[in-house]
Amino acid sequence: MYKLLVRPILFCFDPERVHHFTFSVLKIINKIPFVSQLIKSCYQVKDKALERNLFGLTFKNPVGLAAGFDKNAMLYNELANFGFGFIEIGTVTPKDQEGNPKKRLFRLKTDKGIINRMGFNNKGVAAAITKLKQNKGQIIIGGNIGKNTDTLPENYTKDYLECFNALHSYVDYFVLNVSCPNVGSHAKLTDKDYLEELIREVQNANKKFQDQKPVLLKIAPDLNEIQLDEIIDLVAATKINGIIASNTSVSRDGLKATNERLETIGNGGLSGKPITDRSTKVIKYLADKSNKAFPIIGVGGIHSAQDALDKIKAGADLVQIYTGFIYEGPTLVKKINKAILNT
Repeated sequence: MYKLLVRPILFCFDPERVHHFTFSVLKIINKIPFVSQLIKSCYQVKDKALERNLFGLTFKNPVGLAAGFDKNAMLYNELANFGFGFIEIGTVTPKDQEGNPKKRLFRLKTDKGIINRMGFNNKGVAAAITKLKQNKGQIIIGGNIGKNTDTLPENYTKDYLECFNALHSYVDYFVLNVSCPNVGSHAKLTDKDYLEELIREVQNANKKFQDQKPVLLKIAPDLNEIQLDEIIDLVAATKINGIIASNTSVSRDGLKATNERLETIGNGGLSGKPITDRSTKVIKYLADKSNKAFPIIGVGGIHSAQDALDKIKAGADLVQIYTGFIYEGPTLVKKINKAILNT
């Protein structure tokens, strides 16, 4: 029904407007008595065999919603009804910011992809906390944090620490987003020495809390083997809790979209089916080269149950979807969980 009826209608309109419209609709219909229970009965798969224990957390299933979908923690309670095992909010920055100028979100229908240059548009950490205080406790929540676009390089760490300290009581794990291609002056965040400094500062802040939270690092799918080796060394040196592989890509290799279309769109991060293999290869390289020394959350181009199984086989402990959720619909979560049970 979704792909035959709902998606064709939604895809007639601007993707960013559709996103906000969908949020409003889901918010409204979940207030109708029994609708939440109906959605749960349609999409949730409950089985102890799906549980995964990582970072000291018990995930009821290994399928999560990636950051970027619910930036401001507006809809995580409602989205949990669709059967996710965890939901990652953000990217959250200390101050609210508009992000990059519109139009900044584009569908590549023939490729089943999306190009975005949103630029960490969000309402800021205080607004996210207000929403997280409404948490019904039915799902694990990750907090994806970043810096404000106008923050000077010498204050990057301060931004991350501000978000980390403020959100600490309200999320179950943290993700340091250092790989988004859509925020200006990001070069410092790709420097190994700075990353080690950032991770250690966050870990020091974590130690001040009685209930310490897992901290993960989100990396790009465009890293070469030398850079991936540096990531493995970084994990070993800092003992960070895990890696999320991967973020969006700046590559345009292998797309069906015409050069004219791509030139019209301009720069931005590519997600969806075009980066399926790229992200899976990153996962496999990290898992094999490190001898599976750390947990990996696999994300990037999961549009089918088989895509998810491929990432798990490559070395992912958990998986996340985003663009696949948009193209394939909410049944994707159920299909993945059922496929995992059948393996």
